Amino acid sequence: MRFSKNCKDKSLCKEGFSQFQKDCRSVEYKAMGQKLSGDYRQITFTDGFGAGTFRLLDKRTRTRDLSAFHREQIKTLVKRVRILKRANGYYVQFCLNIDRKEGLPPSGTTLGLDMGLSSFYADSNGEKMYCAKFLRKAEKRIKFLQQRVSRKLKGSHNRKEAENRLARKHLQVQRQRRDFAAKLAQCVVASSDVVAFEDLAVRNMVRNHHLAKSIMGAFWSLFRNYLAYYGRVYRRITVAVLPAYTSQDCSPCGRRVKKALSERTHACSCGCGLDRDENAALNILAKGLEQVGSIVNGTAGQSETEAAYEGSLAA
Repeated sequence: MRFSKNCKDKSLCKEGFSQFQKDCRSVEYKAMGQKLSGDYRQITFTDGFGAGTFRLLDKRTRTRDLSAFHREQIKTLVKRVRILKRANGYYVQFCLNIDRKEGLPPSGTTLGLDMGLSSFYADSNGEKMYCAKFLRKAEKRIKFLQQRVSRKLKGSHNRKEAENRLARKHLQVQRQRRDFAAKLAQCVVASSDVVAFEDLAVRNMVRNHHLAKSIMGAFWSLFRNYLAYYGRVYRRITVAVLPAYTSQDCSPCGRRVKKALSERTHACSCGCGLDRDENAALNILAKGLEQVGSIVNGTAGQSETEAAYEGSLAA
């Protein structure tokens, strides 16, 4: 038996047997593989696959008139076109070569965020944002739809319809999470000059099978990505700090006070009495400001600078 020279997994790359992807959910074209019509209502794919011409429907206006959003000068900025297959239809994404920057006046405030499960986050000002828990609310409906799928005959048309209904429900939960994270991150970044948050290793945290579902339902990684994105857009500084001992250390005096996860109040011998999450948010903010100061003074290493610096200090 002969194998391909460049294949790492020999069991999957035997010569003479092509490997095909079962479900292709996205196809990406470069600038030369597609062409927009003059009225921006149709797109034609000119590659050898021969997909043909498709009509475009803008999801915001629910009309086929895209001239208000794709003008002639934007046509030259399109670098890639991506076709996405979702449970409720096909979508076309236009990747433009545009550096989005929006200037905002300085707010003069700083903010530290402590991520949690009882609340989505607790900030250094003592305020908490409670998570909507979209998956928990949709579990009853998802369970019903999963039962409908299991009762259908495999390979039948009714089973495909039941699978599509289940996929659309999961797609709704995904979009609810994304919308919540994007809007919340935009408000947080726009209202503060410096935002410090925890650099959580979610992949390691989900090894706890008792909390894995709740941790994945909190979508911390998605929220962090939007914080970094809006930090570049609004030219704010967003800093990811290590979360080690942020809940144990006392924010005023720095003394380490051991406490179990069930203890939700921080009490120190110095007289400080705070909510556990608020105390952690204050420690995260202090660490973030320390990292920003080391970057400005040029005392941080290259790896530390890349890990801590997410915004734009030049602004």
